Amino acid sequence: MTDPLLTAAYAAYGWSPEVTVAPGPRGALGRIWRVRTPAGQYALKHSFETPPDGRLQAELHLTRRAADAGVRVPATHPAADGRLQVPAPGGGVLRLYDWVDLRPIDPAAADTPERLGELLARLHSCAPAAGQQEPWYHQAPDAAQFAAFTDQPWSARLDRLLTDLPQLTGALTPPDPAALRVCHRDLHPENVQAGPDGDLVVLDWDQLGPADPARELVQTLYAWFTIDADDAATDASNNVSNSVSNSVSNSVSNGVEAGAGDAPVGDSAYRRAEDRMAACYAAYVDAGGPGRVTGPGDYTMLLADRLNFLLHQARIAADPGTSADDRAWAELEIDETLRLLPTPEQLRVSPARIGRTRPAAPGPPPDDPRRAQPGRR
Repeated sequence: MTDPLLTAAYAAYGWSPEVTVAPGPRGALGRIWRVRTPAGQYALKHSFETPPDGRLQAELHLTRRAADAGVRVPATHPAADGRLQVPAPGGGVLRLYDWVDLRPIDPAAADTPERLGELLARLHSCAPAAGQQEPWYHQAPDAAQFAAFTDQPWSARLDRLLTDLPQLTGALTPPDPAALRVCHRDLHPENVQAGPDGDLVVLDWDQLGPADPARELVQTLYAWFTIDADDAATDASNNVSNSVSNSVSNSVSNGVEAGAGDAPVGDSAYRRAEDRMAACYAAYVDAGGPGRVTGPGDYTMLLADRLNFLLHQARIAADPGTSADDRAWAELEIDETLRLLPTPEQLRVSPARIGRTRPAAPGPPPDDPRRAQPGRR
């Protein structure tokens, strides 16, 4: 075996030569291998970054509570010495999970908004209170940091962003410390899929940390129900379905009609996206979810996270020392992030439209006993 990472995995988990490891999908922050052993199949994940102190324990605590609330979470398995995460050669950590045969959820399916809203309600209702949130989720880079990329193939695409950036960042507000709960913070379609029995399975808890439930709700709505303006224009002229480009592993197939991205707010595709977001939000409220969409400030986490991620990927792509594989991946992430950023116009009109059928006042806080087991419609 020549791959140092897999050599380290065999040693750490005590695998015999009869254990086989095959490459699986990769994302911006990690890569998966499928492990076949005499005892069963597992997913070996290499997270490219080492998590901060305390995150593993916070993850174990939240996933136990989530499982008790009816959320499906793949079990994690220790290495031979009992560690749940193993340092990886070259950086990052290795984790071993149950392998679950999954299939993607179609964002355009009629029942997806309701199922997703109920899932979010369960996650938020069982989430414990959290401490201070990292600036990444409520502060954004300034224009000068993006303007520095002048000689890249994708530099011209930043021009529109620089035009919109003052209005986007003007919507950002610090979170209310009293509202912060421990949340998943990365609930895009690749991280919520259907298991063999059809139940939703929540994956990849690596970005877990403090968030306002309302802000994670908005972040999730836009991760699931967005497309770009070109897709919207195609839909308007041809009345055909569009593709969702949110998958690190192409797990959401082309041909799926989605939502808005940077489409005009009066566009038919955008209004359908808002309808799905409103349906998801309604299901979330009905299932006991504590967050309430009240205005542009609820877009803070969505905007700050995407803008910081965009800058991070731009730095990777522009670094002469980046490998060709990592540069290609970073450029894909740049393209997707630029296409899926909300517009200033959406910030002005969408919060009221999404929350048009629900009250603004939240119910009991997440730790209230009445929220322990949110109901289903």
